[in-house]
Amino acid sequence: MEDKIKIGLFGIGLDTYWPQFDGLLDKLLSNHLRIKEKLEHSNAEIIDAGMVDNPEKAIAAAGLFTKSGIDLIFLNISTYALSHNVLPLIQRVNCPVIVLNLQPSEAIDYERFNSMGDRGKMTGEWLSYCQSCVAPELASVFNRAGLSYHLITGFIGEEFVWNEVRQWIEACYVMKVLKNSNVGVMGHYYNGMLDVYSDMTMLASKFGCHFELIEFGTLRNLREKISAGDIATKISAFRNWFNVSDECSQEDLEQAGMSSAALDCLTDKFRLGGLAYYYEGEGDIGYEKIVTTLIPGMTMLTGRNIPVAGECEIKNVIAMKIVDTFNAGGSFSEFYAMDFNEDIILMGHDGPAHFKIADGKVGLVPLPVFHGKPGKGLSIQMKVIEGPVTLLSVCQGGDGTITLLSAQGQCVEGPTLQIGNTNSRYKFSLPAREFINSWSKAGPSHHCAIGTGHISDRIRKLADLMNINFQRIC
Repeated sequence: MEDKIKIGLFGIGLDTYWPQFDGLLDKLLSNHLRIKEKLEHSNAEIIDAGMVDNPEKAIAAAGLFTKSGIDLIFLNISTYALSHNVLPLIQRVNCPVIVLNLQPSEAIDYERFNSMGDRGKMTGEWLSYCQSCVAPELASVFNRAGLSYHLITGFIGEEFVWNEVRQWIEACYVMKVLKNSNVGVMGHYYNGMLDVYSDMTMLASKFGCHFELIEFGTLRNLREKISAGDIATKISAFRNWFNVSDECSQEDLEQAGMSSAALDCLTDKFRLGGLAYYYEGEGDIGYEKIVTTLIPGMTMLTGRNIPVAGECEIKNVIAMKIVDTFNAGGSFSEFYAMDFNEDIILMGHDGPAHFKIADGKVGLVPLPVFHGKPGKGLSIQMKVIEGPVTLLSVCQGGDGTITLLSAQGQCVEGPTLQIGNTNSRYKFSLPAREFINSWSKAGPSHHCAIGTGHISDRIRKLADLMNINFQRIC
């Protein structure tokens, strides 16, 4: 993670217990320290408010968290605690809450417990395991107060628990990145792709990102200022980043290098975290030349964690940004064909791809024609590395609601189309025809983002944090 998120941590207990049960508070604070140390391994900054055992401390902890600008709260149920010790805090801090319902160990040592003899000591020992008593009380109060929360139940040393914690932290980081992202929109939609047309107001309100509407003329002006030295540097970068085909002409490389350098200037000018674009430039030779030279530079931006979606697919650049920020790549893709003999689906797309998920070096090849688009020029040839993959689409329903649609599958070996596009073969737990039907009926556009690894659980948590619908096909 480039920037740490800030986590507010506090434990809850009942101050009435401390004089009643000798050593109980020390034991609970020791357990709290174990949790804090585990959280510190997540590369997050921890702001620890300690034990909150009365309403006054709750208000003080809320002040600490607000002043610190925390992104996420972890509430550690140390023992039984009154919910009025919690509600004032959560009401005052506007960020997601993860409730840790964690016992010290898998189970009470019954033999040792029952051999204590002293019922006071026995009660103190039991109270250090009494976390689950509080979980429904807090849930009831949060539900009635209209407060969002998420619950992790287990024991402190359990790997399941810390895997869940890591996923919540990663999801919170992705949410923070989205809220601080400038997404460029340059050009216009591919005319007639009604599924691609987007409601930027709704997307901005749900994801928190800023949309910057950019004139294609801005890129043209920047391109005209690129020097011969800048072009040479870019061509050298092409040879480092790509497997450049001998068929690529020097003129095509120079024109693409000029556009790539201009795109770097554009992203710096608007501090872009992503870009959706499309343009044809019909009737103007200058613009026509630009739009046929963008794919190498757009691919390099995508590889630098500035995902680019073609055909002005605004919803999909957000999907790509999510997958990329989860460190899973995120390439622009669509369904190409089905192979009923092997029950697999072919997927790919022309235009920008992501180096992180490539099987080997991405190829840079000339195309005599861009299918469905004007002109010819350089394109990329790439196969996704074999293994687990996740598909993600940002969908907008007829009622305006936003849904993150996800599926997990496998990229499998076999022949692919060598047509100057990303091309790969995918197998899902559902039969291919059933998968296509289920995915399509969920209402995505015909584009999606593909990343490596199975990250649907993380995406679900992101959706929960952002109060966005989530649907998983398989």
